[in-house]
Amino acid sequence: AMSAFGSYSRYYDLLYKDKEYAKEADYIHGLIQQYSPKTQTLLDLGCGTGKHDFLLAEKGYSVHGVDMSETMLQEAKKRKPAKDSKLKSMPEFSQGDIRNFRLDKKFDAIISLFHVMSYQVTNKDLTDAFQTAKHHLNDGGIFIFDCWYGPCVITEKPLVKVKTLEDEKIKVLRIAEPAIFANENRVDVNYRIYISDKSTNKTEEINETHHIRYLFKPEIEKQFEETGMKLLHCEEWMTAGKPGFDTFGVCFIGGVQ
Repeated sequence: AMSAFGSYSRYYDLLYKDKEYAKEADYIHGLIQQYSPKTQTLLDLGCGTGKHDFLLAEKGYSVHGVDMSETMLQEAKKRKPAKDSKLKSMPEFSQGDIRNFRLDKKFDAIISLFHVMSYQVTNKDLTDAFQTAKHHLNDGGIFIFDCWYGPCVITEKPLVKVKTLEDEKIKVLRIAEPAIFANENRVDVNYRIYISDKSTNKTEEINETHHIRYLFKPEIEKQFEETGMKLLHCEEWMTAGKPGFDTFGVCFIGGVQ
């Protein structure tokens, strides 16, 4: 499969239903207002099922989401704004690979959330994704993303995690077994996912490996510089704390000055 997410995009919203999308959208909105307050247009690289995009559109931004996965985008395109929302414009969505995707327009801000940048495991992947961001940024624009933070990943070492979930139709058991590769700055997370249909008691097993790169501040600084941008700020994702050995997720903000 082209994308690690193809086979379970229908379980994706269940997997992440406890994820605080509204708080995350507020947080991103705050960063945009701080670093580029005139922002009106927003490009989301790796938008998934579009939850952040609708929440940000409700804050008045004109949003365009890009994702590799057709199935994710089908979910995104089915979304409806909240009943009481004051959407100026519905988010638009395009299918594409963020390493080579090109739209014939530029944006005031670009976001790439939920560790999408950590899925760029080779130097070329990472550089290409940064170039995609730069290509679509207006002058004075900003690029915001979060990633797995190297100092914490190698200090705390990822552990095996088991997650169980259910709704009225299915039960999901997900076992995540990580393997860390010191010289590649990479963690391979092997997922075994067991999905049981409650009405038939049939269980389907899905095995997937996600290759995830952990990143360090100096290499991100260099990526920004080499693509004609500049690192403006970094902080712990959501808390705004100072990144350190206990900071698993870090948010980076760069700009075209």
